[in-house]
Amino acid sequence: MSKNKNNLWSFFSSIKLTIVLLVLVVFLFSIASFFPQADPYHAPLFYILMSLLSLNLIICSLNRFPLSLKQFKAATISEPAGIFNSVPQNQTIITDQDRSAAESAIESSIRKQCSTVRKMDTKKGILFLGERRRFSIFGVYIVHLSILIMIAGALAGSIFGLEADLNIKEGESVNIMNLKGDKGTKALDFNVRCDKFILELYDNGMPKTYRSDLSFIRNGQVEKQGSLFVNHPISFGGLRFYQSSYGAAPDAKAVLMYNKANQKSAELAMAAGDSFFLPGHDRVDVLRVEENVMKMGPAVKLKITSGQKEVQFWVFRYIDEIAAANPGLLMEIPLFNPGLFKPYVFSLTRLEQPYFTGLHIVRDPSLPFVAAGAALLIVGLLTIFLLPYQRFWVRMEQAETKILISIAGGSSRNQATFDSRLARLITKIQENLSR
Repeated sequence: MSKNKNNLWSFFSSIKLTIVLLVLVVFLFSIASFFPQADPYHAPLFYILMSLLSLNLIICSLNRFPLSLKQFKAATISEPAGIFNSVPQNQTIITDQDRSAAESAIESSIRKQCSTVRKMDTKKGILFLGERRRFSIFGVYIVHLSILIMIAGALAGSIFGLEADLNIKEGESVNIMNLKGDKGTKALDFNVRCDKFILELYDNGMPKTYRSDLSFIRNGQVEKQGSLFVNHPISFGGLRFYQSSYGAAPDAKAVLMYNKANQKSAELAMAAGDSFFLPGHDRVDVLRVEENVMKMGPAVKLKITSGQKEVQFWVFRYIDEIAAANPGLLMEIPLFNPGLFKPYVFSLTRLEQPYFTGLHIVRDPSLPFVAAGAALLIVGLLTIFLLPYQRFWVRMEQAETKILISIAGGSSRNQATFDSRLARLITKIQENLSR
């Protein structure tokens, strides 16, 4: 490999590059948090950083993996240089057992602690190697793989994902959604119908809960129905539908009645712009239908035309309570008097207020990638930090008429836990030798 190729490979396998890239990613999203209109997931810098970070992780893994694989597959063992040079006294055992019994005692003790035990003859005696959790050598590669999968998910979500909004009036169906970020509209290959919208309010008028009963229709057939609540989405056609908002549709209807000589009329449901006639052929036009006029509740404004005479006034839903709280109001403000056109007295029974439901639509192909990546990340981190690779070296050598046993070892993590296990191994060897 040429010098330039070596330099390029070294650059992309550098841990410093990893740190710089991670800092830049954090910086990108930190800046985006100050500008809500910004979309970092579709910024060219996002694609560049994700690509460089992926390349960096892949090359780092390729650099280290051959050595790790060789360590995992090693068929022979060799004594690490200097591992027995400064073994503490408590890790040294002197026994007068014969060679065969001592060898058996050591091997059986190591097998109690370790998943694999290997031994070989050396110039100084017999060398034993006990290993625990050798698979944890690959923990770092599991972490690298998990990050690469999540990066792939982020890129898939950015390129193939979709966010849009959809408003549907109760009883109507639509198939055109408004893409997020003023990116225009997009047609669905099915229709979404709001069969019913239910709104419950607290006494102070604040929304308590709201629900949309939806039908998903394709080729004239209802393929799915379901109730949509806040934080309880519905999935259909590869999309997830969330309840995000609601609002009053502009064509509310007022349910009116009028009273003449204690004779009540039937209920009349009228929207703004509608009209009807009184028994004497006087024309009543509905000018406005309001949900809350001057914080006094629902009201409807009427205009009555009788020959050349024209009268306008408001009919409030709670006029009796309003008049009781404000004595003399109807005399001072005749416009609020529902009996201004004598001999008729009008009343507002209720408002039939149609609502529209606001849906937020998401297609996020990154979810399976993120879920798989997160699971692998947890497995990798648990492997690295809670299941460290541990090795126990035991050397048995002849010292005149006795046998000298030296015990040492090491762990990739959690040295305190390893020291405790090493102490148990020493105790077990002593017990087996004394039998």
